[in-house]
Amino acid sequence: MAYSQREILITGLKNAYALEAHAADVTQNQASRLGDYPELQRRVQQHHEETLRQRDRLGECLSQLGESPSILKDTVLRLVGNMQTMFHATADDEVLKGTFASVSLEHYEIASYKSLIAMAEACNERSVAEVCRQNLREEEAMAQFLDGTIEQVTRTYLANASSGRESQSSVM
Repeated sequence: MAYSQREILITGLKNAYALEAHAADVTQNQASRLGDYPELQRRVQQHHEETLRQRDRLGECLSQLGESPSILKDTVLRLVGNMQTMFHATADDEVLKGTFASVSLEHYEIASYKSLIAMAEACNERSVAEVCRQNLREEEAMAQFLDGTIEQVTRTYLANASSGRESQSSVM
C-alpha cells in the first residue's frame, strides 16, 4: 500500500509527539532523583521544560495539518518510559544507567527531527520544518551537554559509591 508524503509526515509528527511526551515523563522522574548531581539536575530540569514546549509545538504542527496526536502511541511510549525509570531505579548505578539512556534518547530524537525536516521540506511545509529545526537545536544542545558530562558524572558516582554516600534516593 502506497502512502502519500503528507501521510508519512503526519505519522512522523505523531510519533515525535509521543516520543516527546515520553521524554517529558523521563526527565521529570530523573530530575527529582539527582540531588547529588546538581549541574546534571539543573540541566535535566531545564530540558524537561524544553521537552514540554517541543511536544506542544509538535501538537500545533499536527493541528495546522488538521490532525491530532495519537493517544495510543502516546500512552504506550509513556508506559515504556515509566517502566524504564522503575527498572533503572532498582540499579545500584542508577545515575549511570539513566545518563546512558538519556544520551541514547537524545540521539534518537536528533535522528527523528532530521528525518522530519526532510519530510516537511518534501511536503513544502516550511513552518513544520522550522519547528523541527528548533526542536533539533534543543536536542543537539542537550546531547552535547550529556556527552560532555558523562565522565564527571561517573567520577562523582565513583566517589560517592566508594565513600558510601551514594543512595538510591539521590540518583537518577
